[in-house]
Amino acid sequence: MARQKGIIKLKGTIGDITFYKTKDGHLAREKGGIDASRIASDPAFQRTRENGAEFGRAGKAGKVLRTAMRTLLINSADSRMVSRLTQSMIKVIQADMVSERGLRNVIDGEAELLAGFEFNIRGKLGTALFAPFVGTIDRATGDIMVDLLPFVPANMIAAASGTTHFKIISAGAEIDFEAETFVVATSETDILPWDSNQTVAINHANPVTPGSTKPLFLALGLEFFQEVNGKMYPLKNGSFNPLALVQVSGL
Repeated sequence: MARQKGIIKLKGTIGDITFYKTKDGHLAREKGGIDASRIASDPAFQRTRENGAEFGRAGKAGKVLRTAMRTLLINSADSRMVSRLTQSMIKVIQADMVSERGLRNVIDGEAELLAGFEFNIRGKLGTALFAPFVGTIDRATGDIMVDLLPFVPANMIAAASGTTHFKIISAGAEIDFEAETFVVATSETDILPWDSNQTVAINHANPVTPGSTKPLFLALGLEFFQEVNGKMYPLKNGSFNPLALVQVSGL
């Protein structure tokens, strides 16, 4: 890998050299590697094929989860969230103690390993929300709930600089990773002042299918706002809004 210099920055391939842009600048590298047909058939690359199959399965699983949470993620995700989630999904798949290598999957893995996943590394829920909350997944009724007792926002929320208001958001999702389908419900509070006045109790119920046999997820987050001349604006385009998976039931 080489760094491009000069006024004109190239993109694309010339001969055996590929030019491309990354967050680290304009780079160039020589084409190379092993022929794809050999990787697909040569017994020496069996492990590579198995790893590739599971990586692809992790990528698809992450996409389904992201799509289910899309309404919340629009304002609460960092630029590397996709790759971080894929890596977490790989760990879930690798925890599958039933299937053969290369055939391991999320269903037979440990979806609970996703609990605590932060969708926005720039604004983590664990360092923003200090008000105690109780997350509950009732598989029998399909209710995915989160409850917060009254709290003082200025004491219990570490808000980003410039915050005047906030709201609490949550989602309950039922994910069928094999069919790549989902059922999701979301809740949010009104936009509340970030001040020293105590809130009322907050109760979110996000119902999915009663008696489901699919993995269930509870996500919880915050959105920060700044009031200017009586109008609410998302603070810094939501770049510091936290959102995390706080409960997971993989069954």
